[in-house]
Amino acid sequence: MTDKHPGIDDNSKKALADALNGILADSYALYLKTKNFHWHMHGPHFRDYHLLLDEQAAEIHGTTDAIAERVRKIGLKTLTSIASISKHQSIKDSDETDIPAEKMLDLLRLDNLAYVAKLKEAKELCEETGDNATDGLIDDWTDMAEERAWFLASTLEKN
Repeated sequence: MTDKHPGIDDNSKKALADALNGILADSYALYLKTKNFHWHMHGPHFRDYHLLLDEQAAEIHGTTDAIAERVRKIGLKTLTSIASISKHQSIKDSDETDIPAEKMLDLLRLDNLAYVAKLKEAKELCEETGDNATDGLIDDWTDMAEERAWFLASTLEKN
């Protein structure tokens, strides 16, 4: 079965799918990093930070299906495995488990801002191709990531 997305040529469709697969990979990387820090959080603000990161991880994970399905809707393939995620991610993993809580929050703040930058790059592709549906979804995902970064910055008093 050949899926055609009206109005988008094959090269543009591939570029957009590649961008979305990168965002999907970064979503998983950011999700796991957020959960890692959630699990290994410690210190005087443990409960508040632990709960904040759990909420953020759930939100990040909640976007993954929509991202993958958008790639499929434009007629291309999406990520298939941990190796596929690793190949496409730009957000760096962290195996650290004993870093100060504020450092964890700041690393996640920076990662969310980098994620926003990737979303904005993909939005430009949407605008070039006229893919309004993906464009609108990216607006929502950008708002969520900006809010996560803002919450982390506010928690750290980095506004």
